[in-house]
Amino acid sequence: MTDVLVERDGAIATIVINRPRMRNAISLAMWTEIARVTRVLGEDDEVRAVVYRGAGRDAFASGADISEFEEQRKDAASIQHYGAQTEAAYAAVRACPKPTVAMIFGYCMGGAMGIAMGCDLRFAAEGSRFGIPAAKLSIVYPPSAVGQLVDLVGPAYAKDILYSARAVDAREALAMGFIQRLVPAGDLERVTYDYLRAVADNAPLSVHGSKVTIDLYLEGFDEARRERIRALARAASGSQDGKEGTRAFLEKRPPRFRGR
Repeated sequence: MTDVLVERDGAIATIVINRPRMRNAISLAMWTEIARVTRVLGEDDEVRAVVYRGAGRDAFASGADISEFEEQRKDAASIQHYGAQTEAAYAAVRACPKPTVAMIFGYCMGGAMGIAMGCDLRFAAEGSRFGIPAAKLSIVYPPSAVGQLVDLVGPAYAKDILYSARAVDAREALAMGFIQRLVPAGDLERVTYDYLRAVADNAPLSVHGSKVTIDLYLEGFDEARRERIRALARAASGSQDGKEGTRAFLEKRPPRFRGR
């Protein structure tokens, strides 16, 4: 059985963390594969959105597979290698040029929070639980992951989550701003995929331009970054899709965008 699956439904791809008997705990090999398939889907012109989810409904993922730690994190060199692989997975999710959504059932803990935080949006089922138990393992999370947590929930909640290593329930996660949708478990798949089908129908150059602009704003605008955004705006307006959007509006019909 493959521990990381890729499923396709039209323009929407889903990456499935597929170890349900272990609450989808993520092995070292899985971290590497998550990074790889994310990069492949990001370069696929037929893909307009990517979903991350765990197999089943018990867990998005319970975090890294701690049963591997005695072997995979046994000394300074192996700890450094392991950290590099997890950071590469987080970075691949953050850098994916397509809209990304973490669809969360059940537990989303530890390293799984890094994947979820790397996504643009997080949609969760009622009853989900979130946490980073690093303080119970004497682990310090990488700066990029901690920075994303701060960006999402603010410094005080980030400190609360990291200091206490507690599990946060779904309603508190919604109030913090960590998740953007909280729906009954039976509705989560429909809500997630209906939302992304609507996103996929929009102009890909515009959606991508918005994603880049927001990411660059968070990094801090300088003149080079502003010029990059202006170039994206010129390309979108002058594209075939730009002309199609105007024609469709004037003809009172839905536009048919091609991403060029």
